[in-house]
Amino acid sequence: MAKFTDIDLRAPILRAVEEGGYEIMTPIQSKSIPIVLAGHDLIAVAQTGTGKTAAFSLPLIQLLLSGEGKRKPKTVRSLILAPTRELAIQIEENVRRYAKHLHYKISLVYGGANQNPQIKSIALGVDILIATPGRLLDLMDQGHIKLHEVEFFILDEADRMLDMGFIRDIRRVVQKLPDKRQTLFFSATMPKSVEGLANSILTKPERVEVAPTATTAEKVEQHVLMVPKNMKRKLLAHVLSDGALKRVIIFTRTKHGANRVSRNLEQLGILSSAIHGNKSQNARQKALNEFRDGKIRVLVATDVAARGIDVDEITHVINYDLPNEPDSYVHRIGRTARAGATGVSLSFCDHEERNYLRDIEKLIRQKIPLMDNHPFHLEGMQPADYADKDDDDDDSRRGPRKGTRRGSPHRRGNGQKNNQKSNGSKNPSNSRRPNQTASLNEDSGPINKKKNKNRKHYRPSKA
Repeated sequence: MAKFTDIDLRAPILRAVEEGGYEIMTPIQSKSIPIVLAGHDLIAVAQTGTGKTAAFSLPLIQLLLSGEGKRKPKTVRSLILAPTRELAIQIEENVRRYAKHLHYKISLVYGGANQNPQIKSIALGVDILIATPGRLLDLMDQGHIKLHEVEFFILDEADRMLDMGFIRDIRRVVQKLPDKRQTLFFSATMPKSVEGLANSILTKPERVEVAPTATTAEKVEQHVLMVPKNMKRKLLAHVLSDGALKRVIIFTRTKHGANRVSRNLEQLGILSSAIHGNKSQNARQKALNEFRDGKIRVLVATDVAARGIDVDEITHVINYDLPNEPDSYVHRIGRTARAGATGVSLSFCDHEERNYLRDIEKLIRQKIPLMDNHPFHLEGMQPADYADKDDDDDDSRRGPRKGTRRGSPHRRGNGQKNNQKSNGSKNPSNSRRPNQTASLNEDSGPINKKKNKNRKHYRPSKA
């Protein structure tokens, strides 16, 4: 296996790598670094957790040595674009670690934070700028950042960029870059849309692919657990009662679901935090730091936040909700089994998610083993109509809400009929919730006219 000392890296960079405890290169690093050092554009396809950050940052740091100290105010010598704040912060930490024995100006800009310190950090120019698309464009529009001096442009997690709708932002950034530049394009997957973007911004690129597209990490032990939706909360408690689950990431499909799962875990006495797009940057970073430092056992996340999670020794990934995009499954379970370690993935699948499971298995080209040694397996294998109440729903104790359950009325007229039936009386006064017609008694519509006519009909005679 190739070592970092086998390639032509300068002594200060090698020293930083050795101090970080790294000696052997990963396949993506051994294949990419020589191509980048030779000055070629690059398309690199590799699954999450394979060392992509070092694959582009180490040669970048070396190539910038030729022009060290040539910074101009508000200009950027190299630009690294990342889809999320968490990933941008992670990249910046790694770049600083690898460049700590050199005198580079490195800056980080992202949304959700005060822009004034960021503006100040780039005022005199920077060697390496790590940015998210939105904040970068904001500062460009305000005249604080100019990209006409960029020598190296790196697009990381390109597939996630497109998933998050950043395609127009990327094209706006590329329009401001000089034609003469070296471009590196890193992605975990390479669907046609990503391929098209790569072809439009790279020049005669070399291509490196260290694993077949859409394969999952080989060292991840995968399992699927069939369970009704209304029993997922109990299954999660059962699973987490095993002490072998020491550091766990739980993925949900929605932000609300992440908050709800985290609250449930706190009620069970399990320390956890949730991260998603609605959380402030400080809250998200605090949760990540606590998880990384072992202060909390469980981190609950959505897919948007997942790419920025770079924590070693994650023992288990739990898919509380199966993703509706099969590619997201690959990225989720890639949070474990990093840097040569092993890990376990547990996916909860209810009746409505079986199509998602089939799509995932088709994408990864393998059948996910079924785990049946849990208390809710038999219920999970029942037909879809076996369980229609969801005890994960915060409002479940109040009864089904209108239009949110199978069999509940989707038309306005049916709501009254069901109300009356459940109350056992057609008289609205006997209902805990008044009939809708009762709320119309102050209107001047035809219903009131009929009521007035009836009232007149039963008025006693004056004689």
